[in-house]
Amino acid sequence: MRVGVIGAGYWGPNIVRNLYEAPGADAVAVADLSQDRLDAIAKRFPALRVTTDYRELISDPSIDAICVVTPVGTHRKLAEEAFAAGKHVFVEKPLAHTVSDAEAIVRAGERAGKTLMVGHTFVYNPAVAAVKGILDAKGIGKLHYLDSQRVNLGLHQFDINVLWDLGPHDVSIALYWLDQEPAWVQCTGACFVQPNIEDVVFLMIGFPSGAIAHAHLSWLAPSKLRTTILIGSRKMVVYDDNQAVEKVKVYDQGVEKLESDELRRSYRAGDIHSPRIPMTEALQVEMRHFVECVRDGKKPLSDGEAGLMVVRVLELAMRSLRSGGARVAYRLDAVRA
Repeated sequence: MRVGVIGAGYWGPNIVRNLYEAPGADAVAVADLSQDRLDAIAKRFPALRVTTDYRELISDPSIDAICVVTPVGTHRKLAEEAFAAGKHVFVEKPLAHTVSDAEAIVRAGERAGKTLMVGHTFVYNPAVAAVKGILDAKGIGKLHYLDSQRVNLGLHQFDINVLWDLGPHDVSIALYWLDQEPAWVQCTGACFVQPNIEDVVFLMIGFPSGAIAHAHLSWLAPSKLRTTILIGSRKMVVYDDNQAVEKVKVYDQGVEKLESDELRRSYRAGDIHSPRIPMTEALQVEMRHFVECVRDGKKPLSDGEAGLMVVRVLELAMRSLRSGGARVAYRLDAVRA
């Protein structure tokens, strides 16, 4: 499978590297508006063809798939052009900056009959997959809530706020773990460094099962935290992506009402178990999955509908954020209103 990559900024070279390492695929060309970026990636990957005109990649009949690794505002135009040219398409997260644009990309892929996959890399993270396995096996009982922190000092963006920058990670993880459409969304935040661009937000997502997902997202924190706790009816889990080992820990802890006395509780503190997590790079898993889906006609784990659901949540979160933190029902007619 011959792949063209549009975008040679921070993430583009990582996509190229993992395509080179994926069996059955080759990154053959890269397009970017910056000649300096093209010179840098060509030095690193001498076999690549580089160009400042992305249309050369889309019109090349020898290229089977296009990876769109550009600012989110360009995703719809590039994806639609690639589908119209008969290419399979990988779009970096988020799929789009509006629900209408995301829907247009999904429909374009359906009309073309080609694979659409969205770059929600964390759902391919072995540690995140391990937690998913624990939840699916009811290893912690009924999930009550999850609470995540994704904070660090910078990097401040100038065209999107921290919700759109970091939020796609935690939203995609929560939707993957719970495997449900949300019932409601709520979000508050503040702009401390730049006017009208929130650098800290607190996002809540409610689900029909009664579970709640909460995410603290910030560019203003003294240290980098990438931690999520999951509280179940029987056990608890801590997922810390900053840890080199023991990224996932299962705590045999909980609280129960005593049948003999409604006013008393029984607190349990048992063993801590840390499952072995493969050290495989998430992006490697993701790129190999993309190749397999194109080759075998499989549905991607992070397909267009999954990417669209993330954009719906983020758009509703922005509606809540701009209305002072009001809870917004997750209804498709409300999203499109």
